[in-house]
Formats: sequence, C-alpha cells, structure tokens
Amino acid sequence: MSGTYGEWDSPIDAATAASHDGRPDDLGVVGAELWWTAPRPAEGGRRALVRRRPDGTEECPLPAPWNVRNRVMEYGGTPWGGAVVGGEPLVVFTHQADQRLYAFHPDRPGEQPYPLSPVSAVGGGLRWAEPVVHPGRGEVWAVLEEFTGERPADLRRLHAAVPLDGSAAEDRAAVREMGPAGHRFVTGLRLSPDGGTAAWIGWDHPRMPWDGTELLVADLRGDGTLGPARTLIGGPEESVAQVEWAADGTLLAATDRTGWWNLHRVDPVTGEAVNLCPREEEFAGPLWRIGLRWFAPLPHGPVAVLHGVGAQRLGLLDPASGRIGDPPGGWTEWSPVLAVSGGQVAGVAASDRSGPEIVRFDAAEDRVRVIGNPHHDVVDPAYLPAPEARVFAGPGGRDVHAHVYPPHHPGHTADGPAPYAIWVHGGPTSRTPMVHDLEIAYFTSRGIGVAEVNYGGSTGYGRAYRNRLREQWGVVDVEDCVAVAEGLVAESAADPARLAIRGGSAGGWTTAAALTTVSTFACGAISYPILDLAGWSPAGGETHDFESWYLESLIGPHLEVPERYHDRSPVHRSDQVTVPFLLMQGLDDPICPPVQCERFLAALAGRGLPHAYLAFPGESHGFRRLDTLVTCLEAELSLYGQVFGFRPPGVPVLDLTP
Repeated sequence: MSGTYGEWDSPIDAATAASHDGRPDDLGVVGAELWWTAPRPAEGGRRALVRRRPDGTEECPLPAPWNVRNRVMEYGGTPWGGAVVGGEPLVVFTHQADQRLYAFHPDRPGEQPYPLSPVSAVGGGLRWAEPVVHPGRGEVWAVLEEFTGERPADLRRLHAAVPLDGSAAEDRAAVREMGPAGHRFVTGLRLSPDGGTAAWIGWDHPRMPWDGTELLVADLRGDGTLGPARTLIGGPEESVAQVEWAADGTLLAATDRTGWWNLHRVDPVTGEAVNLCPREEEFAGPLWRIGLRWFAPLPHGPVAVLHGVGAQRLGLLDPASGRIGDPPGGWTEWSPVLAVSGGQVAGVAASDRSGPEIVRFDAAEDRVRVIGNPHHDVVDPAYLPAPEARVFAGPGGRDVHAHVYPPHHPGHTADGPAPYAIWVHGGPTSRTPMVHDLEIAYFTSRGIGVAEVNYGGSTGYGRAYRNRLREQWGVVDVEDCVAVAEGLVAESAADPARLAIRGGSAGGWTTAAALTTVSTFACGAISYPILDLAGWSPAGGETHDFESWYLESLIGPHLEVPERYHDRSPVHRSDQVTVPFLLMQGLDDPICPPVQCERFLAALAGRGLPHAYLAFPGESHGFRRLDTLVTCLEAELSLYGQVFGFRPPGVPVLDLTP
C-alpha cells in the first residue's frame, strides 16, 4: 500500500534513534588491552571509558558521573592515555566537569581516581589533551591550554609535564613546562625511537589547520625540556594533519602539498619529503581535535592507513613499493582513531547497513574481526533506507557530492514525489559519512526522504574542492544544497512544494542562509547556529579562540570587507524569511552562544512568522542528552507534518507561535 508520506507507521521512535547517537572513539592500547571511550546519552550524555581485557570481556571501570572528555580548543582532544607501570595498568584521563587530569589503577579494588593537575580560577582554567604516560620519568606529558584572563583569547598552549604522584594537584608550580610552544596551537609530542627528538604540529591565527600548519622537531634535553624548534615542512598553504615516527628514525607525515593529503616520509634533519603513495586520494582529514590518527606505523614496516575519495577505508601501505592492500570486510567508513599493538590494528568502522563497530585487523593473518561494540539490529532492517552516493550538477556544472536516502518502508510504497529534507553538515570544513544512522531512518521510515550534501568546501575530495568555500560561505554551500534539492525534483523523486533544510552549527548557518536568500525550501530546522557574522569575527568576540579567525578565509578579512559580514548574516536578512522554522540551542554553548539566536529572534519579532525556539539548559555545542535528542527529533518531525500537511502519529505537536 502507499499511505500518506509522513504518516507511515514506524518501529523507529525518537528514543530508539537518540539512544544510539554517537560512536566509540579515542582508541588506545594499555599493555595487551584495548581501551576506548563510548557515548552514554542516557547517562547525561557523558563519555564512558571502556576496557577490553585480553579474554574479550568488556567493562566500564569509571561509573557515572565520570565523564572522559576535555575542552581543549572546545572540540577537545584525546582525553586519556595509559601504560603498564610496575606490572599493573595506570590510566590517566581528563574529566569534563573540572577539566583536571586524573589517574587511577583499574586493577586495585576500591581505588578512586586521584587528581594530578591543579584547579585554576582564571577564565577557563587549565585544560589538558593527549596525555601520554612516561613511567621512566614518573610523569604524564600533555598539551596544556591555560587561560590567563577572562576573554576567550586570553590563553596559551604549550607542552607540559605533570608528576604522576599527584604533587601538582594543589600546586601549579609543580607543573613542568617543557618549553615555549612557539605557536598558538600545538598537537601532542611524538618521541623518536631513540627518545632524543620530539615532533609535533603547530599553527597560528588566522590559519585553520586545514589551511596551513607546520611540522616541527626539537631535541629533547636531559632535563626533559625541549630545545629550539625547527620547521621541516608546512606553511600557509600546506596542511600537515598528522606526524608519527617510523621505526627507522624517519618521520611519516600526512600533508596536502600535492593538493591531496598524501603520506610522506620526511627526513628529520633536512626536511626532504618523499610521497610514499602519490594518489588523488585523501590519507588524512581536518584536524578538528588534536590526537586524531589517520595512519599508524606497524613495528615491522608497513603502515596502516585510511584512504579514499570521500569515504575512507582501511589499507595497509608498503612504504617501499607504495602499494596498498585493503583488508577484507564490508565496512566503508573508518574513523581516524587507529590504534596499533604489535602487528594488529584496531579502528572504528561502519557501513550503510551497520553502525560503528570496533574492528581489529591482524596483518600477519590478513584477518579482520569485530571485537567491540558489535552491531545489533535494534529494529527490523527492512525499515532501513538504501542510500546511494550521488554527484549532482551545481552552478556552472561543478560537481556536488551527496548521499540520498529515499523513503523506505516494507509495508508502504512511494506514491509520487516525496517530501525531502536536505541535511547540511557542520564544520563547514568537514564531511558527512554514508553510514547506518537511525536518526535518518526515523524520517525515511515515515516517508520523508533525506539527502546529505557534501557541498563545496567539504573535505574528502582534495584541496581544490575544499577551497571552493573560501570567501564564499553562505553562497556556495547554499547553491550546492539547492542544486541537490532541485536535482531530486527534476528526477521526480522529491516534491518541490515539500522540501525542508536542516543543519547544526555551520550547517545551521547554511540552513538560515538558505531561508533568507532562496525560496526553495518550505521550512527549516536550525540547531546551535551562527547567525551574526560580526559577532563571530575576531572583533566580535562571541566565539572561542580556535575558530575566532575562521571567517577570515570563509568570508574575507573582516577589516577589509565589513559590509560582507553584515550583508550575508541571517540576522540582518530576517525580513527575507517567509517560511516556518524551528530553532534549537544549547544554553551552555561557548562556540555558537545563545545570543546569536536571541538576536535573530528579536529581529523577527512582530512579523507573525510561525516558528519555535527550544533552548536547553546544560547542553553545549552538539546535543548529548537523551531527553534533548528525543525532543529535537520529535519537534522536527512535527514541524514537517504541519508544513507538509500530515499528522505524524504519537508525536507531540510543536507549538509554532507566530
């Protein structure tokens, strides 16, 4: 039977979809054990630390409210590290609530984590990322982000060492600074096999790490401080995304000097770089969080790599020949969190039919198997969509990459063009993967199609595609979303009168920009958006340090083109909004603060435009709590129902107050 789009009965309710939000992350090895962090939406949105013992059993050694996250650069970095010390595991982690470093011995019954780092009352205090335990020195080394004043820009980042005995817990002077970082942003140190040299990546405003970074090295002195730093490769138009040491004492670095992030061997003395596998593929991605690992050298020579155009898959690269062999398996998307133990590589992988799983590849046996977070069908797979990776024609014939998820239900068939929602990813220098996602199935199983757009500016397709958005944010991204929507209409897949657009963060910006510049969409769902560019500029001071100069490349130099900042901002084009919309915002968001939404709503006041504003105390940038996620999904579906002319059963009616 056909049935009315939007009213198809579905076993995928909002709670089911929301409870499976997120994925395992931050994989690492402690002795013979694999550890990782995992989302817990039902436990206040915390991230739990999970331990997998050699016999395959899993446990969560830190109960709630321990929340293994940090706020370095606000998006965080690797939040834990561990080692075997004195024959037993020792784990160091950052706790979200106070941003302190803690340590604990998981095999000591009843022992509670004890603090390693002090508390600071200045600004955002002390924050830590990429902790690495050095048992021989009795220290943990990490990236320190230290606030020196009350403004977001009043801070510094450097490499620091903290005693493992807890002596710095009440004494900032006991934190040993390893040397001036020399850059506004730094990644964690990587030590050479002989322990004499450290390597890391650094960059400065106004560059973002996908624009230009530098690979630096310095001698490690006997007292544990760093000597003068030397730049080997990188610069304003070369992005080095990751660096590791090879067993032979040379460096491996992912750099986009060829226009694609390829893996290079770099001489640590001369800086000579040799491309190990020249391909028009990406072997890395945008460094939104420090500690991401797209490649990992194995002890016996090969390098585990993630590579591909758009989607990245696992491969084993022979550095001598440049050949890559891809292990067997149906996973199509791998996260940049590779961990190596001996000849085995662990990672997080997914596909359009399976959610994120922890997968281990044994290079010697050429065998892959799931060892953690195995996918289980929580709903009948017959209700899941069958997505397709597509390329649409944008303005001027340019390629626009997208994933199309048609409406799908085992008991209903499509009857004419369907309503569609265009999903816009955040970043904007990012991309959306084509993977099993119950949030998408929540809509498609009810008769609403979804199209995810990797618009110009997205990663995964080379630097030229990424650079399409330079000074064109709010133009190219909107045009590409419209191109996908109109392409679906031209194919008679989508109903031109029932098109929606939705996105969060940078995707919220594009959604709002579309509603204020084009007439393609009948409604929009906007989450934690940027709406006023002037407030988000270096002069505005309404966002955090990491992205405070991002608009210099996305919009243009703010001192030279102030009118562009004004004219493109949805807050100054609110009179152009003519369709209903839903606005959702976390009240504790330091990246896209609530004042942006409040300013936009004030500009709309008195126009009689149907809309809803949902504000969530305790939520930050990107919602994590189960009740929030459920509320947002149901509110979005109700919006579509009211605009598209259907009544979704069992869903509270959203109050669209004029």
